Amino acid sequence: MENGSEIEEKVSVLNGESLVNSNGSVHNGDDHSFGIADEKSVDIDLPEAKPVDYTGLTKKDFVGLLKEAATQNDFKKADELIRDIKPLFDEVRLREKSEALVRFKEEGGKEDDFLYKGDEWDVAFDIYLKSIRDNRQRHFKEIEEQKNTNLLTKNEILERLRHLVDGEDTEHSLRQFKEIQKEWKTIGQVPQAHIKTLWANYNALMDRFYDQRSIYFELKELDRKKNLELKIDLVARAEKLLGESKIAVAVKELNELHNEFRHVGPVPAEEKENVWQKFKTASDAVYAKRDEFVAGLQEEFQKNLESKEKLNEELAAFAAFQSESIKEWNQKTKEIIEVQKKWETVGGVPRSKVRETNKKFWGSFKQFFQNKNVFFKKLDEERSNNLKLKTDILNRAIELKESKDWEKASNELKELQANWREIGTVPEKHREKIFQQFKEACDYFFEQRRQSTDKEAVEQNENLVKKEAIIGQLEKIAEEKNGSLHQVKDLQGQFMAIGFVPKRAVNALKSRFSEVLTKAIEALPDLGAEEKGQAAFEARLSNIKQGPQGEKKIHNKEHHLRKQIAKAENDIATLRNNLEFFGRSKNAEKMKEEFGARIKQADEEIVHLKKQLQMLQASA
Repeated sequence: MENGSEIEEKVSVLNGESLVNSNGSVHNGDDHSFGIADEKSVDIDLPEAKPVDYTGLTKKDFVGLLKEAATQNDFKKADELIRDIKPLFDEVRLREKSEALVRFKEEGGKEDDFLYKGDEWDVAFDIYLKSIRDNRQRHFKEIEEQKNTNLLTKNEILERLRHLVDGEDTEHSLRQFKEIQKEWKTIGQVPQAHIKTLWANYNALMDRFYDQRSIYFELKELDRKKNLELKIDLVARAEKLLGESKIAVAVKELNELHNEFRHVGPVPAEEKENVWQKFKTASDAVYAKRDEFVAGLQEEFQKNLESKEKLNEELAAFAAFQSESIKEWNQKTKEIIEVQKKWETVGGVPRSKVRETNKKFWGSFKQFFQNKNVFFKKLDEERSNNLKLKTDILNRAIELKESKDWEKASNELKELQANWREIGTVPEKHREKIFQQFKEACDYFFEQRRQSTDKEAVEQNENLVKKEAIIGQLEKIAEEKNGSLHQVKDLQGQFMAIGFVPKRAVNALKSRFSEVLTKAIEALPDLGAEEKGQAAFEARLSNIKQGPQGEKKIHNKEHHLRKQIAKAENDIATLRNNLEFFGRSKNAEKMKEEFGARIKQADEEIVHLKKQLQMLQASA
């Protein structure tokens, strides 16, 4: 991966202004003629910087980016930002407008009466967008106006120079001539269409001045010798640039040397071609070094393009992926994220291929997740349909629970239970409630049937007495604190082996047993705190496992523990991310301490939950 400074240097080299081409084509034998190359630049296919993925940002985030861009004068960067984020912002705005229209119609409104004004972020986005565009238009208008002003100024200078050349020689003519030269050099850029003509007129008038004023010949020759010394110094500085390691710096300084060379006056005729050839040779060497650098850079970009095209081919398979398995979708999601990580490690590609390559990659990427959303939407529809089917079964069970036709109602309820098990899952928020309602209806009926038999009632009362006796033994262990874990587990096994008790006593008995069992374990003298906690948890698991629908409850318990662990891990990730944010802020020590404590607490909770999960899996 290239760092930011390397990319900036490459961009500077490839787009930097060059007053003289590497082949020296602008030189025509005249010391001043190469000035016509002013304001020309090298047009090379420059790769864009690695694109930023803005797809996960909110409208508020987009406004923040645009607000920051509005405070700067980097209009190229602002244009690239607008090009990237405006379609995404418009997409969000259009979706919100569509949703608002749906709500409006659901509330009884007519579509013709619908008026969408957007929210504060829509207004802010449009304001900052207009501000950037207005500033850009004003900026470039000012540049053009300044260029036109410079053109007028230079034409005025030419007119003054023409009067000086055509006028009579005076003792002040040479001084005025030098002042005009200095003034000309200080004037900035002019419109491109006038550059060549301006320089041609300026150079012609300069030559006429020297050629026509023979009275100042000696001064002219002295001046040309001084100019020769200046140009020789410029040649030496140009040759020194070959040792500069940063190509962008060398090219930039060489352009400045060309600008100075151009503004230095004429040299003795016999040295003119010699000094120019030396300067041109040094320039060509720097440009050759630049060309070699650019060639290597283009080769690197071409290799990156090949790598990204291979990743695009790999990603195309994901775009076509379909499955009916949640597990397979989740696995594929992990795989596509890995492909994305590889993509992000690949450097830039040729500018002409950036948009096409990125569009293909992110198109396949988004298509995968669109397909995934369709799958889960279909899954939600199936679960909603399952909810309707189970609701019908529940309603029938409620109708049967008061029936006194024990045989017929019992058979139908058993059939309903079988049908219930064959139907798939329902939405999570309804799952526990509807199951409990169905269970209660079935339990109520069968409890009524059990209570209809005296023998069953007597047996249940006897079971109640036995279980209460076991509870009494556990209470004694808790009070005297002299029991053993083996003894407690044995009493627990006896308790669970005893049959049903009267319905009225089930909940209270279960609550008392769980409470006294925990107290008895806590009172064991030969166990440490951690061992007691583990024994208490194992006891609860044993109660669940040996109770009604034990395996299902164990499964639900495992699922619940996994959800708790996942939530804790997500909380830690969020806290650490926030902690990194505060780490870059000043005066945030208190906040960092608070977040650090919360992370530590969450880590301890995860360790505790994972131990429980291991114990639960070991008991399965």
